[in-house]
Amino acid sequence: MMKDYTLEKRKYVIGAAAIVIVIIYVFRLFDLQIMTDDYKKNADSNAFLNKIQYPSRGAIYDRNGKLLVFNQPAYDITFVPREVIQLDTLDLCSALNITREQFDKRMKDVKNRWMNPGYSKYTHQVFMTQLSAEECGVFQEKLFKFQGFYIQRRTIRQYTYNSAGHALGDIAEVSKRDIENDDYYIRGDYIGKQGIEKSYEKYLRGEKGVEILLRDAHGRIQGRYMNGQLDRPSVPGKNLTLGLDIDLQMLGERLLQNKIGAIVAIEPATGEILCMVSSPSFDPHLMIGRQRGKNHRMLQMDKRKPLLNRAIMGAYPPGSTFKTAQALTFLQEEIIHEDYPAYPCAHGFNYGSLHVGCHAHGSPLPLVPAIATSCNSYFCWGLFRMFGDKKYGSPQNAITVWKDHMVSQGFGYRLGTDLPGEQRGFIPNAQFYDKTYRGSWNGLTVISISIGQGEITATPLQIANLGATIANRGHFITPHIVKEIEDNELDTLYRNPRYPIVDREYYEMVVKGMRAAVTGGTCRVAGAILPGIEVCGKTGTAQNRGKDHSVFMGFAPMDNPKIAIAVYVENGGFGATYGVPIGAMMMDQYLHGKLSPENEIRAEEFSNRVILYGDEER
Repeated sequence: MMKDYTLEKRKYVIGAAAIVIVIIYVFRLFDLQIMTDDYKKNADSNAFLNKIQYPSRGAIYDRNGKLLVFNQPAYDITFVPREVIQLDTLDLCSALNITREQFDKRMKDVKNRWMNPGYSKYTHQVFMTQLSAEECGVFQEKLFKFQGFYIQRRTIRQYTYNSAGHALGDIAEVSKRDIENDDYYIRGDYIGKQGIEKSYEKYLRGEKGVEILLRDAHGRIQGRYMNGQLDRPSVPGKNLTLGLDIDLQMLGERLLQNKIGAIVAIEPATGEILCMVSSPSFDPHLMIGRQRGKNHRMLQMDKRKPLLNRAIMGAYPPGSTFKTAQALTFLQEEIIHEDYPAYPCAHGFNYGSLHVGCHAHGSPLPLVPAIATSCNSYFCWGLFRMFGDKKYGSPQNAITVWKDHMVSQGFGYRLGTDLPGEQRGFIPNAQFYDKTYRGSWNGLTVISISIGQGEITATPLQIANLGATIANRGHFITPHIVKEIEDNELDTLYRNPRYPIVDREYYEMVVKGMRAAVTGGTCRVAGAILPGIEVCGKTGTAQNRGKDHSVFMGFAPMDNPKIAIAVYVENGGFGATYGVPIGAMMMDQYLHGKLSPENEIRAEEFSNRVILYGDEER
C-alpha cells in the first residue's frame, strides 16, 4: 500500500500551527505577568489604596523679597467607585450644596474615558475641587454616611497684591491634552495656565508623594501598609524670586488706569524685567477658586481685551523711538557720521512730489540734534541714501543688510523672554517688497520705515530692550522676569549677553542725541520731572487711523544706568503728552524708592485722565 504523503504533510502543518499558538499564549502570559505590572496593579488595588500626597507649590517673591504669590488650604472631594455602596445621592448633594443634575454630570464626566483617560473603579477619582475650609467642614460632619468618599487636602494660590496678573499668571485644572502631554498629571490636578505659573510649571509644581494604605476584603481602610515604610513624601515646589519691583508695577498700573497701553522696564545690566504693565489689567484674585472659569469667560468677553498682555503681545508701530536703531545702522554702514552730513528739513523730507512731514526746528541738522528734535527728514534721507548706495548693488541687497541690523538689535523675531505668548513684531525684507511692488521699488517707495512707520511693528518689550541695549552701549541680555530659582540656575539665555552688529563707539553718539532730547529737545519734560538725574530719552508719535499713539523709550542715569523703559499709550497723541511724563515718573519711583511730593501729585492727575476713542472710553 502506497503511503499518502499529502496526509503526512498536513499532520506536520497542523502540529506546527498548534505549537505556534501555544508559544504565542505562553509569550503573552509571560508579558502580562512578568514584563508588565497591569495585573499586579489590579490585584494590589484590591488590598492597597495609594493616596497621593500633593506638594505645596513654590512661592513667588519680588526682587525686594516681598511675597507675591503663596498657598492657602483647599480641599477636593474624591471617591473610589468600587467602594461606593448604597449612596444617598440627595443627602450628598445637600452636604455639598449642589443639584442632582450637577451630581449626575460629574459622575458621567468621571466615567468618560475620553475626558478621564486614567479612570479606574479601584482608584481615587476627583468629584469636586477647591472647597473652602468652611465648605469642607460641613461635608466632614456627614462624611461617615458616604462610604467610598474621601477628603483630599490641597492648596490653591493666593495673592498679596491686586497687581501683576498678566506676569504672574494663574493655575487651573488640567485638560485632557495636559494629561496626554505629561504623565505626571491625572484628572483633577492643577497646572500653570498663563504667565510665570505656566513658564516655570516644572519648578513650581514640586513632586507628588504617596501614602500606601491597607484595606480589608470589604475595602475598609485598616491603616498604613508596613507602618509607612514604603510611603514616599511629597517634595515642595521651588520658590521663585522675580526681577519685578511690585511697587513700580503698581505705580505703572495706576498711571495707565483708564487707558490702553503698556509699560516695560528693564535693568540694563542683567536683563531683569522690573515691571511689565498691560492696561487694562485684571485682579489676579479673579483667577482662583471654582469661579475661575466664570471669571475667565467674563474677561474674554470684555471688548477692551484685559487678558491680552500688550507688553509682549501687542505689535505696534514703534514710531520715532525706532530712529535710534536707524541711526546705529547708518553709522555702522558709514552712510552718516556724527557731524556729517547735515540733512535739510523744510518742514519734512521732500523729493519730487513725495513729502514726509516734520515739525518746525532748525535746518540743516547733523545726527545729535536730529535725534534730539526727532527730525523725520534726517532719517528719511539716511534710508534713501542707504538703499540707493552703489556698494550694495541693489535695494534688495541693501534692505537685507538693513534687516540684519534690525534683527541683531532685537526686532523682527521673538526675543525669547520667559513668559508665554510673546509676539515677534515685523521687519520687512526684500522678498516682502518684491511681492508687494512686483520687484519695482526703491528707498522712496518704502521711506516710511525710516521713521518706524509703514510695515514696521514691534512689541513694547522690544522697544524697552532697545533702550537697554543703548544704555549698555552695545549689548543686551535677553529680558526675563524671573531673577532666581531656588536651588537652580537660570537658563544661559538669561545670563549671557547678546551683541548687535554695531560698534560701541556709535552707541555713544546715539546716547548724546538721547541726552540732548532731554536737555533741549522733545523729552524736556523728563528733565523737569527728574531734576538732578541725567535722563536719556526718545519720543515717538506713532501714526494711527484715529488719534496717534504716544511712545517713549529711555534710560537713566546716562552713565551706569539702572533702568531702561518703554511706555506705549494708545491714542495718547504726541510722545511728550503721555509717554515721557509717565516714563519719567516710573524712573523716579525706581531710582528713589518713592515719588517726590510733586510727582505724587502729578501721578494722581495722570491716573485720573481718561483717553477717549471715538465715542467710547478706551
